[in-house]
Amino acid sequence: MWGDALAPHGGRVWLTTLIRLLAPFGVSERLVRTSVFRLVRDGWLAGEASGRRSRYRLTTDGERRFAHAHQRIYAPGDGRWDGDWEIVVAPPDAVETASRRALCDELSWEGYGQIAPSVLARPLHGPATARGIVEALGLSARVVVARARDDPAGPGGLAARAVAALPLATVAADYRRLIAGFGRVIDRFRAEPARLDPGQCFIVRTLLIHAYRRVLLRDPRLPPPLLPADWPGSAAYALTRDFYRRTHAIAERRLAAAFAAAGEPHPGADPAFYRRFGGLR
Repeated sequence: MWGDALAPHGGRVWLTTLIRLLAPFGVSERLVRTSVFRLVRDGWLAGEASGRRSRYRLTTDGERRFAHAHQRIYAPGDGRWDGDWEIVVAPPDAVETASRRALCDELSWEGYGQIAPSVLARPLHGPATARGIVEALGLSARVVVARARDDPAGPGGLAARAVAALPLATVAADYRRLIAGFGRVIDRFRAEPARLDPGQCFIVRTLLIHAYRRVLLRDPRLPPPLLPADWPGSAAYALTRDFYRRTHAIAERRLAAAFAAAGEPHPGADPAFYRRFGGLR
């Protein structure tokens, strides 16, 4: 909800508005308050009080995390790859366990696989992200980030190790479940375009992005030469993109109504919102 709907409109919202937006999903007021408290505790959000009301906004670190996720979720995949790999080494004697775990978690969201103890790698196609993550975690002096070329001879190269370390079969199965489940729902929206309801569009869009994100952030986004021939990631992206393009303008009316009900202006979406999925009208 925050990353998909609120962040493009300034990433700042009254708690009462968030409660109102999440109510149709069956999320209780108590659970919203608990979840926001945890997001504040974990450094994603910061709160500010105005009388008896509370407003929350993204922190600088939260914005950074959302920016990484935004690029992965909404940008078309880049199939170009020249064979380079990015390697990250976090030696146990230089990086304590908690910091190494945080680093591995952030890198796994970016598609890095663990090819050896304390060594992660991913094909370098698209922007390099490891160094920025390492710097944000304050580990620049203790972690090595390097670029490498695979040795194509023999089965023990980087490609073989990385592919073996990544959960490709599980991710593929999850993509296929998403396509089967949401495909039937989206067919209903296609069949009756004149009867699209802002509330329904907003709910399905949010649930679809939530489900797609949960799979995508575990997808290493390997370049096509390293993927199985029947890889379903492209079909899942196309399904999500087409529904988003079809309904985004109508779904935005539901968001505007929630802001209006709280007596606050609905900030316009930033330009990056309209670049999602290759461009929104």
